[in-house]
Amino acid sequence: MPILEASRTVWTSRALSVFRIVAGLIFFSYGTMKVFGYPPSPAPIPAFSPASLLGIAGLIEMTGGIAIILGLVTRPVAFVLAGEMAVAYFYQHFPKSFFPTTNMGVPAVLFCFFFLYLTFAGAGAWSLDALISRKKWVQRLAAERHAEKNKELELEIRPRPRPVGPSRPVLHRG
Repeated sequence: MPILEASRTVWTSRALSVFRIVAGLIFFSYGTMKVFGYPPSPAPIPAFSPASLLGIAGLIEMTGGIAIILGLVTRPVAFVLAGEMAVAYFYQHFPKSFFPTTNMGVPAVLFCFFFLYLTFAGAGAWSLDALISRKKWVQRLAAERHAEKNKELELEIRPRPRPVGPSRPVLHRG
C-alpha cells in the first residue's frame, strides 16, 4: 500500500476503537476529579455541587466518558461532549489568553475536536454500537432470506395458470 493512500484495513477501525477507549478513560477521570475529588486535582476545586457549572460538567464528563469508553450511542454523545468542551474552552480558558498553550486550554481543544471527529467517524469496530449494528444486520439478513424462501415456496405451491383460449386443442389439417 502506498504511504500516502488512506488505509482501508480492518485495523483502521480497531485503532480508532483503542483511541476512543483511552481518550474516554482520560475524559472520565476529569469527571471523577470534579465529582469525587479523585484523582486529586493539581489546582484546588470547590466541593461538588450538582447545581454548579463545575458539578454539571463533572456529571456530563462521567456519563459521557462511560458511553465513549463502551462505544454506546457514540455519535450523539460525542456531539454533546464536543459542545461541552467548546463551552468549557470559551468560558474558562479563552478569556485568559487567545492561545490554548498559554491559557491551559489544550485538553479542552483536543477533546472538542476528538469528539467532533467521533461524531462523524463513529465508534469503531470494538464498540457496543458496532455489536448492535452487526446484530441488526444479521437479523435483517435472516429476514430477507426467510422472505425469499417464502416466495420460492409460494411459487411451488401456487397452481399453474390455465392457458387462455379454447379448451380443446385445435387440429389444423393441411
